[in-house]
Amino acid sequence: MHYSVKWSSNISDVDREAWNSIAIPLQTPFLEWEWLHQLEASGSITPRHGWLPMHLTIWRENTLLAAAPLYIKGHSSGEFVYDYIWVDVAQQLGVKYYPKLIGMIPATPSVGYRFLTAPGENEAELTDVMLEEIDKLCKKNDITGVAFNFADEDWLELMSRYSFNTWKHQSFLWENQGFTSFADYLAVFNKNQRRNILRERASMADQGITIRALHGDEISDRYLSIMYHYYDKTNDQFGMWAARYLNRRFFEGMSDYRHRLLLVAAFPAEAAGKSDPDPVAMSFLVHKEGMLVGRYWGTEQFFDNLHFNVCYYAPIEWAIANGVKYFDPGAGSTHKIRRGFRAVSNFSLHRFYDQRLHYIMAANIERVNTMEQSNIDELNEGLPFAEHRRVNDS
Repeated sequence: MHYSVKWSSNISDVDREAWNSIAIPLQTPFLEWEWLHQLEASGSITPRHGWLPMHLTIWRENTLLAAAPLYIKGHSSGEFVYDYIWVDVAQQLGVKYYPKLIGMIPATPSVGYRFLTAPGENEAELTDVMLEEIDKLCKKNDITGVAFNFADEDWLELMSRYSFNTWKHQSFLWENQGFTSFADYLAVFNKNQRRNILRERASMADQGITIRALHGDEISDRYLSIMYHYYDKTNDQFGMWAARYLNRRFFEGMSDYRHRLLLVAAFPAEAAGKSDPDPVAMSFLVHKEGMLVGRYWGTEQFFDNLHFNVCYYAPIEWAIANGVKYFDPGAGSTHKIRRGFRAVSNFSLHRFYDQRLHYIMAANIERVNTMEQSNIDELNEGLPFAEHRRVNDS
């Protein structure tokens, strides 16, 4: 069957409706045209910042059959797959590691990346075509390898047919176990942790803080601008370890995507009665098809337990009320375990064109993955659940 292949250095080169016709059926919100476009149009993800868009699309006449958001990169920043061990191996071999081709949602450590294919089309055949085109691009342009980060779990089975090394990583996930109220969520914990969570929740009122979850049209343009301020302020605290990849234009341009957004805002006592009060803290989350994903947060000043409430408890309460099945809180520290987020696996797929580097990874990846699984198991031993709620997460 005849296909036409197009490479685009800007997502705006691809018709929005055509792209979304194959992106919207997916569970992840981050492969939709609006999110990818705003990353580029805002100037956040650009060649100047080390992300050269190189999006692949496959067409039959004027019908989009398949697509893959891809980026050529000269560094590993913003990927949240820390491949520096392989950079070190390449240096020891005298092998060039960059530039590389990455398939992922930039600066977004959320599971769900995959090739997009139109319903009813032959996915396996289109995958063959796309991987062949990717190999051609990389070899023609001296690109050292290709990786697909935070791969969709269902897609992994299809991709197992190809010569990629599969690398396991650890992330966190909360699952709604049929809860109908926040009290149901509390019931899974042991007595001590239930008491701790209730105390952390009550401390908001004790400090004069009211928390509201804002969704869709409840999110004003002004609040999107304020959210950038808090994102920027949070990154200021981490110095050289900051993850500041987005600019003000990104947040302010999210107005066309607010149907996917959830902002959790914390208001001080003096805001009571005001029609458009300023929040003292906010978190920024994205939702779609039973999945809620936490992305950013920040605060104007310190309040005890504020982070736990704005980033975990209020979103969980909203998730339960709105029938959300899974909540991915994003990358970060292990205090999520204490709030009922399990440590879970996610995977990246890697192909190096230097055969020495490829075989070294293949020879060692199972050992690396076994060590990561041990880390996951150890983290889950700390879940503060009542004994009858314990599960095997291996």
